[in-house]
Amino acid sequence: MSENNNGTPADEPEVIAVRRGMFGVRDTGDTSGYGRLIRPVALPGSSPRPYGGYFDDVVDKLHAALGEDTYAESIERVVVYREQLTLEVFRGQLPVVAQTLRDDPGLRFELCLGVSGVHYPDDAGRELHAFYPLMSIRHNRRIHLEVAAPDADPHIPSLFGVYPTVDWHERETYDFFGIIFDGHPSLTRIEMPDDWVGHPQRKDYPLGGIPVEFHGAEIPPPDQRRAYN
Repeated sequence: MSENNNGTPADEPEVIAVRRGMFGVRDTGDTSGYGRLIRPVALPGSSPRPYGGYFDDVVDKLHAALGEDTYAESIERVVVYREQLTLEVFRGQLPVVAQTLRDDPGLRFELCLGVSGVHYPDDAGRELHAFYPLMSIRHNRRIHLEVAAPDADPHIPSLFGVYPTVDWHERETYDFFGIIFDGHPSLTRIEMPDDWVGHPQRKDYPLGGIPVEFHGAEIPPPDQRRAYN
């Protein structure tokens, strides 16, 4: 039986952290009123067959198109969660998998709808995730690709050469999460100023802020507010 990174069976949820409070904020005032809320942060495990619907057909066609060896080197696991199919891909193989999904006549996922970043600071060695929703217009199907990279080496191959429409999305994900998309033609900030320090949607980014005056009262920045724990 295969295992997740923390040694749990691959088909069971992988608990990577325990969140305390409403938003998991640490070392700062909790003004939400949910300071005593405690819940695990769990990622879904691999899904057993049959996956249901057209998901089995997509996986089988991708397997056949890539071949046994390349498929094993490319697909880390297959996850069906909340009626969505996600293929977790080893980052070095991302362009190969994406181009196969785009070009194979039985797959034809012609459209990539963007890139979203996620930061799991407690997912050791896999802290940064990039998430790609794909759509096949020809077959009216939707799937997702997910790739992980460590904080210490935040590099993921760019999909600009396969899906040029990810240009600005990869720049935004770099800007907010610090993921470096190797091969992108112009990986610069797109929202924050060029000289901005840090990546503000990471979980370890300080809340900071400045005092705000509202109706004659001065509201302190989040990291200086009173806690309700």
